[in-house]
Amino acid sequence: MLIAFDSTQQALRAEMLLEYAEIEIDICPTPKQITAGCALSIHFPEEDLITVQEVIVQERVEIRGIYKQVEDQYEAVDI
Repeated sequence: MLIAFDSTQQALRAEMLLEYAEIEIDICPTPKQITAGCALSIHFPEEDLITVQEVIVQERVEIRGIYKQVEDQYEAVDI
């Protein structure tokens, strides 16, 4: 799973919050298939999706979207 952002500030904030929630994350470049205002994205395990969504909503993190990789494409996941 991948979170894309419109700003680097929000990406770094989400990184801090998700690490605090003890979610295994990786910072990576935003894939070219996803249009976003920020070059940073966060990968996380699919089994942590609900916790990630809760953190984003509770902490009001501004994101472009959450995406699931399907073969070589990314599909948006509803929050």
